[in-house]
Amino acid sequence: MRVSLVPLCQTLISLNQVTVSLILVAVDLLFDHLARARASSAVFARTVAEPPWGLRLAGSIQLAVHAVVRGRGWLWLDEPGSAVELSPGDVTLVRGGPDHHIGHEPGADCLEPEEFRARHAQDGRSDDPRATVFLCGAYRFSGDIGSGLLEALPQVVPLSAAVGDPLRDVVALLSRELAAPEPGQPTVLDRLLDILLVLAIRSGFGRSATAPRWYTASADPRLNAALQAMHENPGHPWSVPELAAISCLSRAAFARTFREALGQTPMQYLTDWRMTLARDHLRDGELGLANIAGIVGYGSPYAFATAFRRHHGEPPGAWRQRESARAGADPGIGPPGP
Repeated sequence: MRVSLVPLCQTLISLNQVTVSLILVAVDLLFDHLARARASSAVFARTVAEPPWGLRLAGSIQLAVHAVVRGRGWLWLDEPGSAVELSPGDVTLVRGGPDHHIGHEPGADCLEPEEFRARHAQDGRSDDPRATVFLCGAYRFSGDIGSGLLEALPQVVPLSAAVGDPLRDVVALLSRELAAPEPGQPTVLDRLLDILLVLAIRSGFGRSATAPRWYTASADPRLNAALQAMHENPGHPWSVPELAAISCLSRAAFARTFREALGQTPMQYLTDWRMTLARDHLRDGELGLANIAGIVGYGSPYAFATAFRRHHGEPPGAWRQRESARAGADPGIGPPGP
């Protein structure tokens, strides 16, 4: 006997009117965080340096990415004794904080970026086999979503890319693209840098004990659909039974599994996510309170203000003014070095 799946699928979809959109357009949580957090395109450079060489990069760079294409290099923070070796094909992420150093050997004399560029300006024309070819880049993030991504990473994340690893392939493509200007290069570089960032963070989270709970929970098929739903449509009036139905779990089983994986109830997670989005919208200053209230799931500015005050101890208008004043006093983050 043949059983048609169509009536069964229609029955499952009828459990929730938004299920259709969830099936057709699923939000990848890492993509969602990166898309909301990126404040600007990355800045990247390819450098050739003959030994001795050393470069110091400011800790104000929110996320630096380094890769050696040819030769060897070493990266360290304060103590050269803890230096990480950079080998061809490897990628290292460095989160903002203390200054970091890259040199031909641990403890090498490190120059500021402008002086480094001037000293090694002609090295690219050299045939010295000891010369190191390396890539340095910097990413800028915005808002609390960006801060959350960065804080989940260790200070230094060395990633060894084996032969055949896409990470190694992207580094090789970047090096070739940066070697000489070509038509359409900005578009090519922008896409490659996005790919590099996703692969590097994905690999870093996969190896880190501090990976965000939403990242590890999204790998659980019992929770992924519900998490996607909340991220795709935070303004929807979600309920635990509705989210449990999306997950094909009973209400009790879903609530228990969610709390075990994320350390909070589904409604607490949803409120925290809504408040994170609200803070970033308030900080941007482009939307009024009524628009923000609708986006993050509150029926009126009053309801939103009440929830925001309960969560933060002050009304959204006062919070926005304070953040605006603080941003005006912030000198900002300069471009990366090489």
